[in-house]
Amino acid sequence: MAAALAECDMPTVLAEVRRENGWTQAQLAEAVGYSQSWVSKVLRGRQPLTVEQVREIAGRIGVPLHMLRFGVRGDEDPTKRRDFGKAVVLTALAGVALPKRAEVDETVAPTLTSITGAQRRLESSTPARELARGAAAHVDLAKRVLSRAHRDIAGDIRAGLSEAAGFAAWLHADMHDSGTARTYYRLAIESARQAGHNLLAAYMIGSLAAFEIDAEEPSIALNLVGTARRELGDRPPATARAWISSIEALGHASAHDRHAAETALRTAEAAVRASERAAAPPWPWVFPFDQAKLAGYRALVMVRLGRTEEAETAFAESLSSTQPAVKQRGVLMTEMATVKAMAGHPEEAFKLASSALTIGLTYGSERVVHRVRRFRRQYTGPVIAAVREFDERLQATLL
Repeated sequence: MAAALAECDMPTVLAEVRRENGWTQAQLAEAVGYSQSWVSKVLRGRQPLTVEQVREIAGRIGVPLHMLRFGVRGDEDPTKRRDFGKAVVLTALAGVALPKRAEVDETVAPTLTSITGAQRRLESSTPARELARGAAAHVDLAKRVLSRAHRDIAGDIRAGLSEAAGFAAWLHADMHDSGTARTYYRLAIESARQAGHNLLAAYMIGSLAAFEIDAEEPSIALNLVGTARRELGDRPPATARAWISSIEALGHASAHDRHAAETALRTAEAAVRASERAAAPPWPWVFPFDQAKLAGYRALVMVRLGRTEEAETAFAESLSSTQPAVKQRGVLMTEMATVKAMAGHPEEAFKLASSALTIGLTYGSERVVHRVRRFRRQYTGPVIAAVREFDERLQATLL
């Protein structure tokens, strides 16, 4: 319990509270004021917690906040909110997540997953280069743990390794380090398959497909989509089907196959309607794939098909329902800039591109900066004052 408190490892804290009180999972859920299914996900490391949820749960089970690196509201150092995530990330670097004894028990896999979850929460507002070292160390840690694990718990640890490698791949993709990103994606896919988790394997393969579309390799991406579908089997969850079909639509659009892209979008739309009847998205999907997310994919598809009015409508639908994380907002700005340029509004286009460049530079996202550069390279319209100002700024980033 002391180690779990020091690491802000809430799954282990709750498990120990439950064990000490002799509670069932339902009794623990009642004590913390959440549903049993939600608590089950927390205990398995599948449900990330916000700072406010940690405060609330700690109060209900009688754990002093200062033992979780928190002060009472209004009295804490303002940096402690950030320390919640960073303390967990640093455990990977320090190696303290490894048990002192030689054995690896069933609590280790949720701990590995909770570390990855904390890293993911930091990613939206932290430069990838600041997280990459910790993410790589966490992957190495998971490998060492796996080498010491008994056969009956090795599957869960392999799944934790897969998630850690998938996150490391995402960070390196954001750094525009394609070779390293692909290496980590391969590890993520292999580990998920060895764990026997078809959904996780399909998720990692689909993520690699999306990466290859960004890398302008649509034929490779579409082959990966087919592989992901085989991993999902004959009756995949609706969320998985909607997501994979949306990636497929984007791949076809990138290959300029209008008919195939539209067919895939229709499949995704039907799957989204089916997913709305489901109680919750299946792990490893954390959030439902809803109409707003589908609208975002539809917008990207229409940009690639050159259908500007439909792209603008879809972007408006998507952004009216969701607020993307800041780096993703930079990506979307470059796409919207493309739409404006295609529609003959270069001043608006380069204003969006300039805002995206600011985000890319501020948050150290080479992925966003690369997209901005690609937008400029593909622009063939008139060189107005806004274009010249943008070119000067883009050149300044090199110096």
